[in-house]
This record gives sequence, structure tokens and C-alpha cells, in this order.
Amino acid sequence: MRLRARNDIEIQCDEPCPLVAILRPRSGANQWVLAERYEIAPWVPASEYIDGFGNLCQRYTLPQGASRVSVESEVEVEDQIAIDRHAPQVPVAMLPDETLMYLLQSRYAPSDKMEERARAIVQGCAPGYPQAERIHDWIRENLDYRYGVSKESTCALDTLECGAGVCRDFAHVGVALTRSLQMPARVVVGYLLGLEPMDMHAWYEVFIGGRWFAFDATQDAPRGGRVRVAHGRDIADVAFLSNYGPLEIKRMEVSVAEV
Repeated sequence: MRLRARNDIEIQCDEPCPLVAILRPRSGANQWVLAERYEIAPWVPASEYIDGFGNLCQRYTLPQGASRVSVESEVEVEDQIAIDRHAPQVPVAMLPDETLMYLLQSRYAPSDKMEERARAIVQGCAPGYPQAERIHDWIRENLDYRYGVSKESTCALDTLECGAGVCRDFAHVGVALTRSLQMPARVVVGYLLGLEPMDMHAWYEVFIGGRWFAFDATQDAPRGGRVRVAHGRDIADVAFLSNYGPLEIKRMEVSVAEV
């Protein structure tokens, strides 16, 4: 499946504002970037680097006043996300080095406080994909998708107490519960074809059976048509804009269409 994802952002700065953006998808095992356009208006000098998680980061300073950042990517992606209900849990001693960071508790995914709850949820499920799938299903069954109940500081424990949240909150709960069972898990942000209302989206991945599997508890069935932009321990690692000065997003328009 070939998708065209667009993100058009209008920004107002009271003074020159340094920032790091993560807006470019990267080619990998499950997607291939065919074409891109990245525009900053007014144009400013920019640089790019790869962060510790493998994400493409763009660094520049926006001038005082109004600016516009526009990114368009044409990407070949999977029609369906992979499912393997027989995929086993990988023992910690056999995990690849690069997955170990995704076993640690993090700011929004305090997995060190979630094991008892996770064990109760997956009781009777075999370690590996069956446990990860049961956690995904439990989130869908027990949390309401609702705007306005979470804020930037909301962590997985807060979401469980509230019983509701949005995509990033669902992802944090999934990551925290799964990590507490010693399965590496990470938050992913990007675009999903057919998402309503259309916006940047968050889901999560679990390392099972030697590969990463995607889970999205906001959807009623496994869906492909995803453009992955970034992944990290939680949403703090994958912010699409990290500004180091006053900045206001006046408008952000996202679209995803099949080519």
C-alpha cells in the first residue's frame, strides 16, 4: 500500500525559538520512503541527525513572528499489521542489546509499579503474543477513548485511575503493562489511514518472537496503513516538536491518502 502523508503546521514565535522536530519517516523493514518534501517558510538554516532511538530529527531556529513547516511523504507501507499468536516471549538473556532500554520504566510508563495488575490481566495466557494481545484487549474493554481527561503530565497510572484517555494514553498503558512482564515495549507515533478525526497518531509495539509487533487499542481491529515517524520509550522521546523558547502552534492540518 502506498500512502501520501501531509503535515502542515503554522507557528507563531514571540522571539527566535530553537527547536527539534521529528517529522520525517525513515525507511526500514516495514516501510519504505519513496519521496519527500520538507519546507520551512521563511527558510532558515537547518541540520538533521539520528537520535538514540533511530529517529530522524531536524534542528533549526524559527524567527520571531509567523512561520510555516510543511512536510509531505510518500511511503510504501504494510496493508495489514503482522499477527502471530504463537510468537513466544524472548527470555531477557536472549534479547538483542538494542531492545533492553524498552524494558525500563520511564516517565509516562512506570512499569515498575504495574506488574501485579499485569499478572492479573494475563492470567491463563501463555507468555509472548497471547499475553500482549490480552493486555491490548483489556485496554479496549476497560478504558474509554475520551478527549479532555488527560494532559501533558498524565502517566499510565493516571490513565488507569481515570479510566479514559486518548491514543497516547492507551499506548502508555499498553507499554507499561507489557514491560512489567519483561517484554520490551515502545511507543510509536505516525499516521494512520482513515483515522477520524485525522491527526498524528500514537500506538505501541512489543518485541516478541524475535521481532516487533504493533498493537493499537484505540482501533476495533488490527489495521495496516500506518506510516511510522518515530518510536521511543514513551511520548517524551517522540514529540513532533520540542521547542526551547516561547512557541504557539496556530494551526496543524494532517492528511493521509492512498496513492
